[in-house]
Amino acid sequence: MSDLSYLFNPKAVAVIGASAAPQKIGYAIVNNLIKSGYKGKIHPINPKEKEILGLPCLPAIGKVETPVDLAVISVPARFCVPVLKECGEAGVKGAIIITAGFKEVGVEGLKLERELQAVGKKYNMRLVGPNCVGLMDTHTPLNASFATGFPEKGNISFISQSGAMVIAILDWSFQAGLGFSRFISLGNKSDLNESDFIESCAADPNTKVILVYAEDVSDGEKFIRICTKASKVKPIVILKSGTSTAGAQAASSHTGALAGSNLAYDTAFRQSGVLRTDDMSDLFNLGRAFSTQPLPQGNRVAIITNSGGPAIIATDAIEKSGLTMARFEKETIDQLRENLPAESNIYNPIDVLGDARVDRFRLALEKAYEDENVDSVIVIFSPTAVSEPEKIAETILEFKKKYTTKPVFAVYMGGKTLEKGKSILVKDNVPTFTFPESAVKALEGMARYADFRRANDTPPALPLPKVDSNIVKATFYDVIKDKRVLLMGYESSKVLDAYGIPVNHTYLATTAEEACQISQKIGYPVVLKIASPRIAHKTDVGGVEIGLHNRREVEKAYNRIRERVGRYMPEAPIYGIEVSKMIDEGVEVIIGMSRDIQFGPMIAFGLGGIYVNLLKDVSFRLASALNNRKAIEEMIAETKAYTLLKGYRGQKSADMDTLIDAIYRTARLVQDFDEITEMDINPLRVHTRGATGLDVKITIGQPD
Repeated sequence: MSDLSYLFNPKAVAVIGASAAPQKIGYAIVNNLIKSGYKGKIHPINPKEKEILGLPCLPAIGKVETPVDLAVISVPARFCVPVLKECGEAGVKGAIIITAGFKEVGVEGLKLERELQAVGKKYNMRLVGPNCVGLMDTHTPLNASFATGFPEKGNISFISQSGAMVIAILDWSFQAGLGFSRFISLGNKSDLNESDFIESCAADPNTKVILVYAEDVSDGEKFIRICTKASKVKPIVILKSGTSTAGAQAASSHTGALAGSNLAYDTAFRQSGVLRTDDMSDLFNLGRAFSTQPLPQGNRVAIITNSGGPAIIATDAIEKSGLTMARFEKETIDQLRENLPAESNIYNPIDVLGDARVDRFRLALEKAYEDENVDSVIVIFSPTAVSEPEKIAETILEFKKKYTTKPVFAVYMGGKTLEKGKSILVKDNVPTFTFPESAVKALEGMARYADFRRANDTPPALPLPKVDSNIVKATFYDVIKDKRVLLMGYESSKVLDAYGIPVNHTYLATTAEEACQISQKIGYPVVLKIASPRIAHKTDVGGVEIGLHNRREVEKAYNRIRERVGRYMPEAPIYGIEVSKMIDEGVEVIIGMSRDIQFGPMIAFGLGGIYVNLLKDVSFRLASALNNRKAIEEMIAETKAYTLLKGYRGQKSADMDTLIDAIYRTARLVQDFDEITEMDINPLRVHTRGATGLDVKITIGQPD
């Protein structure tokens, strides 16, 4: 891990491009550093000024006589490279480049940005930005930005690819009463990116939860490695914008058509323990929840309410989520029955009725908290003429402090009459919502993360399979030499066989006599298929004959295929006709792969056959995660295919060991050969013993 303490707790900061004019960004940065209470040395740098905001101003960074950890640069883009070189020569450890006008403006800007990267690398100087707002640490304290204001001290780190988002959220946080440990604006990510800062925030003792607004991920492999480690100690919540799956439109395989960039992000986030949100409100609802509440010990929720309708809404939301309604112990139910009005509901949700005063809420809270079947509590309150919102808020706080292992959320459904009660709760760190669905959504996120933490054991990796990579290399060499990207069936058969993946061995015949000899050797019945790089859908042109039981049928079928294909596609090059044994028995599944630009090979598994795109019964994992039996079993269990494989309506169960091994070996193959861009084994027929890949499609490109 790289230490970034010189960015967040520098001994000295130089502001290059500092200004005495209040309307300039260079003035705002110096002013923010002073107002934040930063205790280190501040060195304004500007050859035209002698003093800025009472601080002596030097003409260049080289004139500072003591070491400078951090430089904040706000000069025109054309001057940034020489200024950064001066920083490197002066021994500056890190630089925040505020200036815009780099890769976001086009080719010339990109050239300038690459020069910045080269300078940073030369001097071992880490860069933030360019085109960013800067960064803040409330515990140092340090405000090395041009944002208006400084956040309240808290334990939330917010990392944003958008500078405007940083400024807007900072301003909103004052009204929301939300405190932060760090604010980080990524800008163009010429050097340091979201992964670097997630790693740094995970090690920061003042940060309890990490929130991220991201438009992309710079290095998928690094991101997964860092987030998987960081998620074990702190929750990471990401709002990922740009959810287009347009990249899938050009895909040629079933897997490629089902996959897309958004799905790859979903898969990567889930595997690395990251929680993904769909909007800003959910992002910060989760931030507040994690920053103020203990992790729930389970997913069982108790609801306490004085209004039936909102409680029903909350119950519906819980049943749709990964949470469950707690089932109270008999003792709890008996005590509620004895002490609440006869009209009250006592089975969860606990309805204390609309005329309830604080004493009923106190009783319900006490019994819910004491019940061992309750992991968390949601209090829903609606204003009535006799209600006591402030007293009820104080009672919620009382139980929060007494029972420190069970999270509590409040839903105050109202406006002006509930403002004082809400402010009491917010001030003392109880997440408070206007509507129950938001509370349930935040609690469900906490429960999911808690499950991830509890299941954080690392299963043993499966043994390295025996493979013959030389056969794969030779096959790919011949395909590329032939100026093709799509492997023929007999070529794909060789590739799978080399990696021990069960496949129906396919052979190429160039004459009818050769097809008959192959059929005799492998045994009847057989299937014949046309072999042509130009024919993707063989049945559409009469290029397939199945169920051939003897030499005469094979010979006739061979000639019929050649005649039909020649008539329908006379221009298509014909390599011959492929011969393979006909296999009927087994559950049809698909194992596929699509290579994502950020995260690499992504494996698909689900129901196979002709309906794969229609039914879309598919689960996805990054190939890198499929190195142990547990991960593969969980992937299989997510699909409807799993029900068939276990044995449906009296059918014998399929060979799960062989299937798991086939998925594992497929994952290894596509990791070992990055020239494989797409791949489908569809269908793979899983038998009661063994399995057979019937139709295999592999597309390759040049290796990275």
